[in-house]
Amino acid sequence: MDMVGFNKLLPHARAGKFAIGAFNFCNAETLQAIVEAAQEEDSPVIGIVGPLEVPLLGPRLIACIAESVAANAKVPVCLHLDHAPSIEMVRECLEAGFPSVMIDGSHLPFEQNVALTRRAVELARSYGAAVEGELGALGRTDGLLGEGNNGESSLTDPSEAREFTQRTGVDALAVSVGNAHGLYRSKPDLDFGRLQEILDTVDVPVVLHGGTGIPKDQFSRAIAMGMCKVNVATELVLCYSDAMKQALAEMNGSIWPATVLQDVKHRMTSVVRRWINELGSAGKAGVIAAHNAESPRWAASGAAHG
Repeated sequence: MDMVGFNKLLPHARAGKFAIGAFNFCNAETLQAIVEAAQEEDSPVIGIVGPLEVPLLGPRLIACIAESVAANAKVPVCLHLDHAPSIEMVRECLEAGFPSVMIDGSHLPFEQNVALTRRAVELARSYGAAVEGELGALGRTDGLLGEGNNGESSLTDPSEAREFTQRTGVDALAVSVGNAHGLYRSKPDLDFGRLQEILDTVDVPVVLHGGTGIPKDQFSRAIAMGMCKVNVATELVLCYSDAMKQALAEMNGSIWPATVLQDVKHRMTSVVRRWINELGSAGKAGVIAAHNAESPRWAASGAAHG
């Protein structure tokens, strides 16, 4: 199956009152684990890479890996650039064939965030790609991830959300309503009143970052309200590191990489399957595929730029 942009997935999820998991990967094996879990649960899925993974592998190799994995999948698979810090990274990924990207100007003053995000949208449109923006800054609770604001979090202002989406033309909006990147130091408490105001005022899908550690009842409530994408990275990072730690301990400090990666894939597949079921996207792949059956390939307008 061809890769799709998240704009082919999220509107259907919002209408169906379920959310689609966006899971971080760093190599072919971890993306395979994510897509295999999605196939086992008959769910659409989003694979994400960010500021740490893009320089490691390079946009073109990432796109080639994703295209290969998606081609053998029977469920919709989206490749998404997460938290791009610059237009340059957005451009590189679009040229490589990414069907959707996120530009993160959340740390900037409102007008600068609007200007940066609008530039990303204008660029992405020439490639037929979708764009996610962020309003309100998500803090980072630990050093595991290279995304999120190092400073204090700032909650999304509902009164600015509609203006931001209208002026930028984004296809989805990431919001800050008490969520954060990394491992929460205490139980998060999402601001549902703020979230409802945002959902009532914007016309684009609303997404939630920092899924790891949010209690199930809280994100279930958010999904029921209309939030339709949840990013999960930290829990998958811990799968990787725990498998490495166990292997090193059992083998007295020496490991065979292929063996460890098999364990990583097994652990990640289990985690992703659980998330898919909790987000309510299990069994929804066919519904979304049917909706998009008559749509042109996402790559049609971007192929000339590659």
